[in-house]
Amino acid sequence: MNRYITLLRGINVAGKNKLVMADLKAAVSELGFSTVATYLNSGNLILSSDITDPTEISAQIKAMISRNFQVDIPVYTLLQADLETILAHAPVWWGDPDKTIYDNLIFVLPPLSPTDIHDEIGLPKPDYEKVADYENAIFWSFSRKDYQKTNWWSKTANSAVKDGLTIRTANTVRKLAKA
Repeated sequence: MNRYITLLRGINVAGKNKLVMADLKAAVSELGFSTVATYLNSGNLILSSDITDPTEISAQIKAMISRNFQVDIPVYTLLQADLETILAHAPVWWGDPDKTIYDNLIFVLPPLSPTDIHDEIGLPKPDYEKVADYENAIFWSFSRKDYQKTNWWSKTANSAVKDGLTIRTANTVRKLAKA
């Protein structure tokens, strides 16, 4: 049985796309997935399945959320082992315990690629932010006090590619990888 991480994009943000995690967990379990757990209120699922194609899991969960909760959102699933591999390739500057820096991992949802994201958002401002790609993920760090001076802050939420990515903090990603 494989262990998966499923990320829901854009739920429980500013009162939009509300999903109660206990209800989501129950509905995902009803689909036949086992050892289902949620983490935080921002759409992080951990589950086990014999299904070998993560896109099939995403499709099943996306359809169920639309049917049961009338919410249409992007859903991204990856093997937990693949998340661990991504984290093993983090740049040395990412995930620093320095509380003045905010570290995120951007998951790029197919069919988009990190190149598509870079083409749309542009280069980071080196004085305020850093980015590095690994496969379909982008490590992104920036100064908390200067976040409004970054190039990526406003553009990740307001660009043409915004629905093709979902962002998690370094702490959240590390916990999901070990859950």
